[in-house]
Amino acid sequence: MFPSSNYSFSPSTMFSVYASLSGSLMLFRSMLNDCVPQRLRSYIYENLMGRFFTPKSKHLTLIIEENAKFKRNQVYDAAEIYLRTKIGPETERLRVWRTPKQKHITATIDKGEAIRDTFEDFQVKWLHVHTEYENSTKAERYYELTFDKELRERVLDSYLNHVTAEAEKIKKDLRVVNLYSRDVHRSNDDDGDAGREWGCISLEHPSTFETLAMDPSAKKKIIDDLERFLKRKEFYKRVGKAWKRGYLLYGPPGTGKSSLIAAMANYLKFDVFDLDLSSISHNGELKRILLSTTNRSILVIEDIDCNAEVRNREDENQEIGEGGEKRKRRDDDDDEDRILNFIDGLWSSFGDERIIVFTTNHIDRLDPALLRPGRMDMHIHMSYCTGLAFRTLVSNYLGLDGLNHPLCEEIEKLIDSTEVTPAELAEELMQDDDTDVVLRGVISFVEKRKDEKSKVKANEDVSTCKEVVSTNDDSHGKQSSTKNHKQAGKPKGRGMKRQKLMENIMTNE
Repeated sequence: MFPSSNYSFSPSTMFSVYASLSGSLMLFRSMLNDCVPQRLRSYIYENLMGRFFTPKSKHLTLIIEENAKFKRNQVYDAAEIYLRTKIGPETERLRVWRTPKQKHITATIDKGEAIRDTFEDFQVKWLHVHTEYENSTKAERYYELTFDKELRERVLDSYLNHVTAEAEKIKKDLRVVNLYSRDVHRSNDDDGDAGREWGCISLEHPSTFETLAMDPSAKKKIIDDLERFLKRKEFYKRVGKAWKRGYLLYGPPGTGKSSLIAAMANYLKFDVFDLDLSSISHNGELKRILLSTTNRSILVIEDIDCNAEVRNREDENQEIGEGGEKRKRRDDDDDEDRILNFIDGLWSSFGDERIIVFTTNHIDRLDPALLRPGRMDMHIHMSYCTGLAFRTLVSNYLGLDGLNHPLCEEIEKLIDSTEVTPAELAEELMQDDDTDVVLRGVISFVEKRKDEKSKVKANEDVSTCKEVVSTNDDSHGKQSSTKNHKQAGKPKGRGMKRQKLMENIMTNE
C-alpha cells in the first residue's frame, strides 16, 4: 500500500541537517535583534510565541499584597499569622523577633520560603516574596497562593475565610492586653495601636472571673451578657444600633469594681482605656480622644459622680458677685451635656465592639438621665461580700475548698449577717501562714465588725427618736401656747407619754 523508500539517514547526515538548522536560527535571531525594535520583539515573544509554544498551566496563583489602596491588607496580615502555625521541618529559613513588651518569641517564614497546607481534601502552596528595588528604600512584600484552577471557588469562599478566622483566634490567644492612659508618656516601644493621645503599659492585672470574689450567679450573668454582645454584630447592624455596650458598676469602696474591669479585659482580650472626663475642656477635645481609641476595647470612666463635682469646686473658688452662681450652674450643665453626648451622641457610634464601663460609689448622686438603657445598659451592684464569694477568697488565698473546713461554715454565716467588703477579708486572709490561725482571725474580725455596725445602728435609732421627740415637742408647744389660758392646770396625757419616752431613751444611753 505504501511505497517503499530507498532513502536512509546516516548519523553524519542527521548532524549535518542539525548544524544547518542551528545556523539558520542563529542568523535569523541576529537579524531579528538588529532590525526589529525591542518593543516589537517583546510583543512577539510574549504574545505570539508564548501562545503557541507555552503549554497552559493547570494552576492558578493569587497575589496577596501587603498593602491594598494605601491601607494594610487584612488577608496578608491574617496569612502571616496563620502560616506561623504551619512551619514544618522542611522550612530552611525563618525570621525571628521579640519586642520589649512581648512575652514570647515570634517566628515566621523568610522570603523565598514555601509552605504547603492541606484544607479539607485539597492542598495549596504558599510562597513568601520580598522584592527590594535598587536605589530605593521601598520594598514589595506579598504572598503567592497557588492551587488547581478547579478549586478557585472553594479557595476564595472557604479556605481564605478559614485562614482569617484561625488568625483571629491566634491573635486573641497571644494578644497582650494594654492599659491606656493620657497621663502615661507614649514611648517608641509601645505596641499599642491607639493614637498619640494615649500612652500604654501592659495590663498585667491577674484578675479573672475564676478568682473574682463575687456571687457565682452574678458572675455567670455578666459572662453570658458579654458573650451575647460579641456574637451580635449582625444583630446590632440590623436593628440600627451602634455595636457598643454600657455597664455601670456601683457599690461601696473595696467591693471589687476595678478587679471586675480587669477580669472583663482578660476574658475578652480587650484593651482598656482609662479616661478622666474632668481633664477634658471642650467637646472638640473629646471627639479627638474618642477617635484615637481602638476597636475591641473597654473605655473606663471611674467615679463618674465625681467628675462634675471636681469642676464645681474649682468653679466655686472663682465665683464673684451675683454672676458666680449663674456661671457655676452653666458649667454644671456643660458637664452633664458632655457626658450625655459622650455616651449616646453621634460620636459614640464610632468603631465596633466597644464596651463602656462607668463606676460610682454613690449611684443616688447620678442624674437619672444617665442611667437609662442605651447609655448604661446593665447596672451591676457590687455588694458587700457574701458567703459564696468568701469561698472564692479562701480558695485563692489559702488553697482550700471552703466546704471542707469546719470554720468556713461559721464564717459564711457571720459574713451573710453583716457588711464587710472582699478587700477587707482579703487583707485578713494574708495575716498568717497557718490556716487555722487565719480563719480564727477572720471570725474575730467579722464579729467585731458586726458589733460595730450594731452600735452604729443603735446610735442612729436613738438619734432618730430624739429628733422625732424634739419635733413633736416644738409642734405641741406652739399649739398649747395658744390654749394655755383655757387649759391652765389641766393634766396632759400626751405629755406624760413623751416624758416616759425620754426617760427610756436616757436609760438606753
